[in-house]
Amino acid sequence: MKIVEIFSERLKKLRLENDESQAQTGANIGVSKVQISEMESGLKMTTSEKIAHLALHFGVTTDYLLGLSDDPKKSKAHKPGTGIEDVLKKDDNK
Repeated sequence: MKIVEIFSERLKKLRLENDESQAQTGANIGVSKVQISEMESGLKMTTSEKIAHLALHFGVTTDYLLGLSDDPKKSKAHKPGTGIEDVLKKDDNK
């Protein structure tokens, strides 16, 4: 699974778990409802700044939002020689 797909799924899941509309989530991080919709559908990605705002808003890590960790509260420790491709391959095998 690609980062954009994981991000899209997790963003929508978190928004729905928090009973927020796309407009409410957008207002909380300074983007429009349309931008949230585009992020959730995988049409567009956002900036690292907005990802950080989303993580803070929902109380999760950016690693969780991007699929680098399955634990919303903990970052995955980087191991030397492990790149993003290795992390994503591991997730595809689940």
